Amino acid sequence: MNALMDWKHLSFAYPAFFALFALIPLMMWWRRNRVRRLAPSLRLSNTGSFSVMPPSWRVRYRFLMPLFRVLALCMLIVALARPQSSNVTENIDSEGIDIVLALDVSGSMLAEDLKPNRIEAAKKVAINFVEKRPTDRIGLVIFSGESFTQCPITIDHDVLEEQINSVKSGVLMDGTAIGDGLATAVDRIRRSDGKSKVIILLTDGVNNIGKVGPELALEVAKAYKVRVYTIGIGTRGMAPYPVQTPMGIQKQMQEVQIDEPLLQKIATETGGKYYRATDNASLKNIYNDIDKLEKTKVEISSYKHYAELFFPFACLAIVFLGLEMLLRYTVFKSIT
Repeated sequence: MNALMDWKHLSFAYPAFFALFALIPLMMWWRRNRVRRLAPSLRLSNTGSFSVMPPSWRVRYRFLMPLFRVLALCMLIVALARPQSSNVTENIDSEGIDIVLALDVSGSMLAEDLKPNRIEAAKKVAINFVEKRPTDRIGLVIFSGESFTQCPITIDHDVLEEQINSVKSGVLMDGTAIGDGLATAVDRIRRSDGKSKVIILLTDGVNNIGKVGPELALEVAKAYKVRVYTIGIGTRGMAPYPVQTPMGIQKQMQEVQIDEPLLQKIATETGGKYYRATDNASLKNIYNDIDKLEKTKVEISSYKHYAELFFPFACLAIVFLGLEMLLRYTVFKSIT
């Protein structure tokens, strides 16, 4: 019954049989004329006495016989059209790309050359990037003066997006430990089963602290065949930085310093690519470009299954036809 009510997945194998519905009015017209021709007649000089007599229950309910016959024909036509309930199953086969986002959360990421600031702009495009890759496992590493795994590699992107949204500057010791950030990201991804391993490292500074040097982290990434895309975020020249002063937080113009040669080397030697994001639009375009370069191959196989639903209609046709015959040869039996 539920399948019959699911109109979205209901179809008919032979819908041409519905043309037979046009014959039902013709059949009813032919029967009416036949009954009139064959009906017995009685001539009376005065019918006044009959006009005040109420019709018997047999006369009132005699319409049930042709009604049951019409319903039986309708059910039979629907059964001949062969109603079916379809169900589509899909098998999704993904080649599996595992990605780790390594995000700089140092104090300089609060600079407002990107709106509203660098870290918020980076979080927004990262979430948009995650939403475009529903079949990939993605994780998040944050770093400043030290590094931390904010979210392990996961296919649960709702959890990942919550973790990205919760990222704030100042939760870790300040500084820019690019080597630590890259090393932690490699450690997160090196044991993954993905056919392709990718790190997207975003920073706005120069490596100035950390337990693992960038050169050593690069060698580890190469050893595990991890492709690294690096992004230097920040305008060229001077940018407004929020600085704590005795008068409160004030904006001061400071020179933007990004170790582009190091980021280019990391990207080139691992088979990735280096980008420079100077504003919100360019940052968005960078993630779109990486998304195109790291396309996941997804094969979807669809299988459509049909369940036959004609049997209930055929049974109803038999029931209605049986009722019509039962009434005809019992309570409405005629001597003619």
